Amino acid sequence: MEPMIKKMIEKYEKKSNKDPEVLEKVKDIKKSVNIDLGVEHYSFIVDGPNVIDFKCEMLDDADLTIGSTPENLTALIEGDLRPMRAYVTKKITIKGNIQDLMHLKSLL
Repeated sequence: MEPMIKKMIEKYEKKSNKDPEVLEKVKDIKKSVNIDLGVEHYSFIVDGPNVIDFKCEMLDDADLTIGSTPENLTALIEGDLRPMRAYVTKKITIKGNIQDLMHLKSLL
């Protein structure tokens, strides 16, 4: 999953730094994010148009924690599973503000 997550981060950074409208939307964002896949754990900080401190471990007090399985996260990233359907069917869990997640997803 690590290469796929890093690719999504690169996509976010490229779009955020290239498009002035997107940059305006994200410039004040500062959120810490955990991704808990059971067997794999990742964390990073969204700092405006950049993502910093990517690690293969969980942060103690993240603003947003996404829980799922590698298979469900892959389906979500590849577009085979819609975000709201994943949430409603509990294929993905969110701890924190779901609006933050939806906002970030809309920028990818």
